[in-house]
Amino acid sequence: MKRTFTIITVLISLSLIGIIAIQISWIKNMVLLRKEQIKYSVQESTKSVGNDLVQHKGSVASGGNKKGFLADDFYLDMFKPQTIGQRFDVEEIRKKLEKAFLANGLKDIEFEFGVGSFNNNGDNVFEKFSANFNTAIEDTANNFFSNVGLEALSGTAGENLSVKEILFVVVPNIKGLVIKSLRGRIITSIGFTIVILLAFYLTVRTMLRQKNLSKIKNDFINNMTHEFKTPIATISLAVDAMRNEKVISDREKLGYFSGIIKEENQRMNRQVETILKASQLEKQEVDLNLQPVHVHEVIQDVVDNFMLQLEDKQGKVELQLNAQNDLVNADEVHFSNLVNNLVDNAVKYAKDNTPPVIKLTTQSNGKHFTMKIEDNGIGMNRDTVKRIFERFYRAHTGNIHNVKGFGLGLSYVKTMVQAHDGDIKAESTLGKGSTFTVDFPLKKG
Repeated sequence: MKRTFTIITVLISLSLIGIIAIQISWIKNMVLLRKEQIKYSVQESTKSVGNDLVQHKGSVASGGNKKGFLADDFYLDMFKPQTIGQRFDVEEIRKKLEKAFLANGLKDIEFEFGVGSFNNNGDNVFEKFSANFNTAIEDTANNFFSNVGLEALSGTAGENLSVKEILFVVVPNIKGLVIKSLRGRIITSIGFTIVILLAFYLTVRTMLRQKNLSKIKNDFINNMTHEFKTPIATISLAVDAMRNEKVISDREKLGYFSGIIKEENQRMNRQVETILKASQLEKQEVDLNLQPVHVHEVIQDVVDNFMLQLEDKQGKVELQLNAQNDLVNADEVHFSNLVNNLVDNAVKYAKDNTPPVIKLTTQSNGKHFTMKIEDNGIGMNRDTVKRIFERFYRAHTGNIHNVKGFGLGLSYVKTMVQAHDGDIKAESTLGKGSTFTVDFPLKKG
């Protein structure tokens, strides 16, 4: 079982790692592909607007006297073709770019642009540019740049006279733009990965719980077998003794052995009832008969029942019933049982060769009644304290049968405390003892 569990866990883990690696690789490739798509669309949009702008390049400026066109440099300067920067303002160029981006599937994209020309030194001087163009053009690490030359069309009047110009488009933070455009797919991918991780966690957790339940079941079967073997063996011996002729003729001995049989039979019945009660509690089939109960009276009755056991171990119970109000709404039978189980637990887990000392104190305030049971027993470690209220769980002390029981007592106690709208907590130090604190609401009015 352990080997199978390990193999399944390893296989699932490897599968999960592989799926996550594929998801990461897919997201990376998707981001790269989308980045190239956006770059291509930006370049196509830039070319489209550039082609539109050059349609207006090469026409000469109006005005002047055409007769002096070849004779005077003044007239030559007057009829020099207009540049794109002179012909269009910033808003007109922006609208053309927005229209081109939309046509190429880039809706609401942020961009900056500039239209420049080359001076006599060969430097690019931007005549028209957007508000943040100068800042955007400096960030070459995060921004994407696209440009297209604006040259007069062949055959136009300004073909050889027009100034060389360029349309420069900058898309800020292209990586962020790519991530934004793929946000839905990335979130979906991460969501599915989380679902897979959650499924893996729940699977492993369920397997661990099943493994733990299997161990608890085996422990329970072992305990139950041991608990039933003792009375069965005792009854068998008593029956054999009663068949003896000397015993048959002695009415006193017959009564003695028949009493043993009856006592052991009642013991087995109580054990069966304990298991049946646990089953009923699990199905929540127990109905409480709530009525006003004085807790101090219940405590006193329970303690009196344990006096013989404590005297046999030279132990004692120190009662400090300090609660001013001890009246609660409770089912007297179940309430008495839960107090009995807590005291019994303190007696059973006493140290060897050390007289058990149980200190039981009560307190009350305006709304709650608090009962605390302290012992000087073997105590529990931190892991055991976390699990003592689990059904069938028993704290092992080396030999599983050195303390009798099915591991149902404290589970029953917690169930009954909660059924009475109360609260219980346990504190313990290994080798020094345990403390159980139970809190109940007082009866109103």
